Order: sequence, then C-alpha cells, then structure tokens
Amino acid sequence: MGWRVAAYRALRPPLFAFDAEGIHGATLATLSVVARGSLGRALCAFAAGAPETDASRAPAEIMGMRFRNRIGLGAGFDKDGVAIRGWAALGFGFIELGTVTPRAQQGNPRPRLFRLSNDTALVNRMGFNNAGADALSRRIAGARPDLPDGFVVGVNIGRNRDTPDERTVDDYAAAARSVAKVADYLAVNVSSPNTPGLRDLQDPARLAELIGAVRAAAPRPPILVKVSPDLGAGDFESLLHMLADSPAAGVILSNTTTQRDSLSSPRASEPGGLSGLPLRQRMDAAVGRARALVGPRLAIIASGGIGADVPGVRRAADLVQLWTGLIYDGPGLIGETIKAQRRLP
Repeated sequence: MGWRVAAYRALRPPLFAFDAEGIHGATLATLSVVARGSLGRALCAFAAGAPETDASRAPAEIMGMRFRNRIGLGAGFDKDGVAIRGWAALGFGFIELGTVTPRAQQGNPRPRLFRLSNDTALVNRMGFNNAGADALSRRIAGARPDLPDGFVVGVNIGRNRDTPDERTVDDYAAAARSVAKVADYLAVNVSSPNTPGLRDLQDPARLAELIGAVRAAAPRPPILVKVSPDLGAGDFESLLHMLADSPAAGVILSNTTTQRDSLSSPRASEPGGLSGLPLRQRMDAAVGRARALVGPRLAIIASGGIGADVPGVRRAADLVQLWTGLIYDGPGLIGETIKAQRRLP
C-alpha cells in the first residue's frame, strides 16, 4: 500500500460521517472545478500519483481504439459526465459514463447509497438517476478539446423505468443514437438489479435483438454488454457464446450483485446492488471462465472489487475498472493500479 492510499485511509473517517450520496456529489463537483485549470490538473495528478508521463507509459490497442493505459473508471460513478476533465487529470486511461437513459429521470428515493465499511463494499439502489442522453452528449462534446490523446470515453446506456416492456429496444436505440457521435464505445446495461425487469434482457434471444437495434442506431462505436454476476453457469455460458457471435466487441464482468454472502456490516440487508471487495472472487472466476469460453473474440473488462493487485486480474482481462475501491482507498489507488499493470509482460 502506497503512502497516498495510507494517508487517505487516515483521513477517511470524517468523510464517512457525511451522507454517502451527498459527499459523492460534492466530490464530483469539486473535481469538475479543480480540473479546469493547469494548477488544479497538476494537483489531481499528484493526488493520484499518476502524472501525464506515467499515465501514458503503457498504451494498448483494444477494440480498434488506443487506450493510454488499461485502468478505467466504472459506470455509475459519474453518470452525467460532470468531471470528465478531472478523471483524465487523475490519470485514468478511460472512463465509462452513465448509465444514461433517453429521458432524464430522478431515480429511486433517497437514501439510496450505503457504505458497508466492515466489508469494504457499497449497496446502491440509485435507479438510473441521470439528466438524459442528450445532456450527456453535450457534456462530452464540450470536454473533448481538453482531453489527452488515448483517453477513451465510453457511455453506458439503459432504459427509462417507466418505459413499457415492448418499447425497451426503442429506449436503448434512442440513447445510443443520442451519444453515438461523442462516445468512443457503448456499454449496454442489461444487468442492473435496480430497474424492474432489466435483467430479463440477458436472455440470449432478447439480447441479440437489442444489440442489433443498438448497432443500427449507432453504427460506429464498439458495443460492449455489462453482465450480472448472478447468472448461473449455464446461462453465463450461453450468453457469452451468443455475444461472441454477435456484433458486440466486448463484455464487462460484472455488475452489482443482489447476493449477500458472509457480510458483517449493519446495513448489509439494504435492498439494491452490492459492489466492492465481496465481488472480487466471483469477478475473477467470471473473467477467467469468459476468456476460456470465447478466447480473443471478445474484449473483457474486469469490474468488481479491484484494488492495487490488478496484475492478477489483467492476466485474463484486457481492461479493468475501479469504482468502490476509490471510495475506500482514494485517488492514490489510480496511480498504484497504473504502475501495477505496467509490470505485466
């Protein structure tokens, strides 16, 4: 553990005294403002331990795109692209914004984000709260001139909560169409546990139709699919084989889980999706199984419980995403993971 992570952990208790969603929003707003000036960007790089030269030292070509490094920010952390410049200044190689829906929606009632500190985990039931796909498209376009080479911006898309089941495909196509010109890749979210019926879209036949509609609406960006960690082995295998034969370029493993195994935090029973360290072993197993099933036919992004021990994940995955680890270890985790993945052959 580096000194930046250790220092953050020492300062963490006062932060955790505040409401989880409130401090999260304040962090995004602060990062957005700080990263607009050269001094602020330098401070971001120092806080993360990932200066520009460090962040760009291990580029990779994946899905036809050049990533300045393989460490990214997972979807849900910055749904509306509030701090795009800030994430670049912190050294990430890519970010995934969203989940974004065609129309703006408020999401579920608060409180809807809970820290499980004993388990190094979070529970969220946000419900795709976002300002809408058009608003996100404008934010990305506005930030583009300030972004470094090799900084990839993905957009995670979903459907509105009140959209009838028979119009689901239309929602995904509409969201894809809105962001197609500004997104480097699209991630199709069919695995969030917080929108009723969404996980039913992981049925291979329904998902094949959905991917086809997204491809027709957005012909250019590569398409990835974000998969649930709660799929049974047979369903997982069927889904991966279908994706390998579809227009999809990759898969994200995995989304949050509804399972609550061996947790000790007081709020572990809160409804919603669990993220963080408890997902690590299942994510590792899913990534390894996916690579064995589809080989190089799909790019694999690992997401779930990832810390500075990233080389172990990277032997099977092409890219990795951080999320809950940032809440518990702070921005220094970014620099540690960038340096760790660079040690791989």
